[in-house]
Amino acid sequence: MDHGEANVSRDTQVELILGNSNSNFSGVTSTMLQVMSYQQKLINLRVMGPHYLPDESQAMTFWQVAKMCRKPLKNGRYRVFHARRVDEMIQAVILKYVFGAKIKMVFSSAAQRFRSGSTLWLTRQMDAVVAISKASAKYLAEPPDAIIPHGIQIENFAPAENKEQAWQALGYGGKYGIGILGRVRKQKGVHLFVEACIEILPKYPDYTAVVVGAISASHQEFVDGLKAKIDKAGLSERIVFTGELPFERIPPIFSALSMVSALSDNEGFGLTVLEAMSCSAAVLATQAGAWEEIIREDIDGHVVPVNDLSAVTAKMNSLLSDPVALKQKGLAGRTRVLGHYTVEREAKALVDLFKGLQ
Repeated sequence: MDHGEANVSRDTQVELILGNSNSNFSGVTSTMLQVMSYQQKLINLRVMGPHYLPDESQAMTFWQVAKMCRKPLKNGRYRVFHARRVDEMIQAVILKYVFGAKIKMVFSSAAQRFRSGSTLWLTRQMDAVVAISKASAKYLAEPPDAIIPHGIQIENFAPAENKEQAWQALGYGGKYGIGILGRVRKQKGVHLFVEACIEILPKYPDYTAVVVGAISASHQEFVDGLKAKIDKAGLSERIVFTGELPFERIPPIFSALSMVSALSDNEGFGLTVLEAMSCSAAVLATQAGAWEEIIREDIDGHVVPVNDLSAVTAKMNSLLSDPVALKQKGLAGRTRVLGHYTVEREAKALVDLFKGLQ
């Protein structure tokens, strides 16, 4: 059997088609790839678009999908097209209404903002809409068919057996580490983390703080201002900007940290908190994304109002003042992730929804 015949045979069994329209790697792309790695154990799938796929044979073009979906599956069921972006909804609608594709259309909505009229129209064409959090569900014109939160790959984000040793092995200084990870900009609340650290780190000499993430040219002035404040406070060796790091270096940092802050003004979902909790780090987060839904107050950490420096400082001080309680919050967070926020759970919930759309 030649390669073309093998593809035809495989295509006739495809039940799920995943949108993959963005050539730039994004959080949406990362989520799709992680969930897909587990979904393919539960359902036969292909991906419309080649971007970042570990197995290029899983990619299909728009025209290949249109041709494949002219007829339903042999059992009469329709294939499911899962869109995570607005342009992927457009692709699905064109496939169905222009090319007559026999598909069921599903859209996952993460945005916490009210949609434009055209996006609302597209959403209403879907056979099912999934919200990834209760917060994002509030911005939909109609209640979603399901709320299915994101999960993470817990094997990639696991706690160090000994956080003190793991932290010291990273070479940033101090006995223990606290940090904020992600793009370094004001919208991410980096200034709140730094200014809180300037206030309280002198009381806790065992701790070093790291700011991990890329610094774009447009935000360099913002970062330079923070570094000047750090230098003036004499804390340049205890509040460290690492710059952008290769992905493989990120999980070991999460694993070694005792506390992680996530202080954004807004988020779609915010996987940083789950990654931290999975690594048994206590968390301090703002009322953004799904963080209020994920974090149990004073059990896994604390949630504070957006852009409230005094609240950030007070809660950070509270966490660092009691190392035993800090460790307990980290352990509680790991348990919460294992029970509610694994990528396996997300993948199964989605597949169960897809199979019910007939």
